[in-house]
Amino acid sequence: MKVLFIGGTGNLSSACAGRLRSMGHEVWLLTRGQTPGPAGFPTVRADRHDEAGFRAALEAAAPEVVCDFIAFEPADLEPVFASLRGRLRQYVFVSSATVYRKPPPALPITEDTPLGNPFWDYAQKKEACEAWLRERMASDDFPVTIVRPSHTYSRRWIPNPVSSAGYAIARRMEQGLPVFVPDNGENPWTLTHADDFAVGFCGLVGNEAALGQAVHITSDEVLTWNQIYAEIAVAAGVDDPPVLKIPTDFICQIAPEMTGPLKGDKAQPAIFDNSRIRRLVPEFVCRKPFREGVRESVRWLRAHPEWQPNPKVDDVCDRVCRTWLAQQAGA
Repeated sequence: MKVLFIGGTGNLSSACAGRLRSMGHEVWLLTRGQTPGPAGFPTVRADRHDEAGFRAALEAAAPEVVCDFIAFEPADLEPVFASLRGRLRQYVFVSSATVYRKPPPALPITEDTPLGNPFWDYAQKKEACEAWLRERMASDDFPVTIVRPSHTYSRRWIPNPVSSAGYAIARRMEQGLPVFVPDNGENPWTLTHADDFAVGFCGLVGNEAALGQAVHITSDEVLTWNQIYAEIAVAAGVDDPPVLKIPTDFICQIAPEMTGPLKGDKAQPAIFDNSRIRRLVPEFVCRKPFREGVRESVRWLRAHPEWQPNPKVDDVCDRVCRTWLAQQAGA
């Protein structure tokens, strides 16, 4: 099949594009050209915000399947629908597990768990995209599969509650700079390596049984934030990292931009039932535990310093930890 990735150079999409190509598909990437793409992929350059150019690129590519990793609100979907309706075998929309109600009404989370995240506009826009696509499925027979990743990382990411891209959280541990976990750090959390995610994702591409389905793809390994940070520290060779346990409300007061990512995601429990993806893709098995994956990330990022910086992590950690420590000292 000819598969067009809108995106294709990111944390999730790079692994998926590589696996699909190894399976024998013709994989094209549509990107803005701002992030270096993997070698050997035919690439179309277009900016989604240039609707005329974007639509022309879609029509010229003439894909059978579109995998869209960078649609964030319904307006992003309209050019794809207008350009390719009636010409696609499948449109795979990458949504997010943040669309589920927070806090979750029950665990584990299934695809039938009620939607509705009151804390994060990112999740609300992804949910609006899903609703828009369901309308197109019902009224125009548009062939859609919705994929909901949770916290997925690759060799370029070291997971943390602030921003996982880059090496910043491990570097802070190495330098003895404080980092934080929300509340007591004991909420259960699920991390999935991009290579494992790609097995499930690629098994959905061209899978007629997946049409009209919403599917999350996550690991079954559940860790707390305390355990996650302990594994990062071991991978980085740090014996006693300065990890502060700070109430979520305090973090969001000092860094209001963290309200969505914490109250709407990483400070909430996240355990998933993966029955649906296993029915649709029997070969889906997560083989890479976090202990192994984070060591790969540390090795790779140390060898690629150009991918290491993430100023957001330092900014938020410095503001929150400094204020918390000052308050505790004055208590």
